[in-house]
Amino acid sequence: MAAKKINPTLKLALEMGPIVLFFIGYLKLKDQVFLFGGEEYKGFIVVTAAFIPLFVASTLALWRLTGHISKMQVATLALIIVFGGLSVWFNDERFFKMKPTMIYLLFGGALGLGLLRGQSYLKYVMEEMLPLQEEGWMILTRRLCAFFLGLAVLNELIWRTQSEEIWVYFKTFGLTAAVFAFFMTQGKLFQKYGADDQEPAE
Repeated sequence: MAAKKINPTLKLALEMGPIVLFFIGYLKLKDQVFLFGGEEYKGFIVVTAAFIPLFVASTLALWRLTGHISKMQVATLALIIVFGGLSVWFNDERFFKMKPTMIYLLFGGALGLGLLRGQSYLKYVMEEMLPLQEEGWMILTRRLCAFFLGLAVLNELIWRTQSEEIWVYFKTFGLTAAVFAFFMTQGKLFQKYGADDQEPAE
């Protein structure tokens, strides 16, 4: 069943709202320590604990409004619940910082598995919004697979070698900008292998 159309501004607010609120909450609480049940929790952990139900609520709202939720959204939601929950449960921010690594390894690994089978799993996810010829899908899938695996390595380098605040800025702005930049640089591929063309452009 096709997803129902909703106001683009509302859709963007539901998709990006939890991330923006996480960033704002972190800036306000990063230097504070809270006492719960006799144990001290840094502001980062408190903000993470608030982010999980907020992200769940926004995902469910999108599902209710559109009648559709992608496998990528389900996987992202599951990893946020698992790794965010582990950070809160063990009072250890490292689990949450590893979450982007796991997400990009999962996506990159899934695309890689499809490539090994001679298929583009990306096509099944994005075909309606991005019509391409089969060869175009295979090229884009190879590029995106390598890109996701690169982001996984980059996230590990950032959170393990840089300060917590730098990682938060990287997660909020750097990763989003990187994904946007990747698709912006694929213009020639989209033009050459657009599904409307009968033959790839010379």
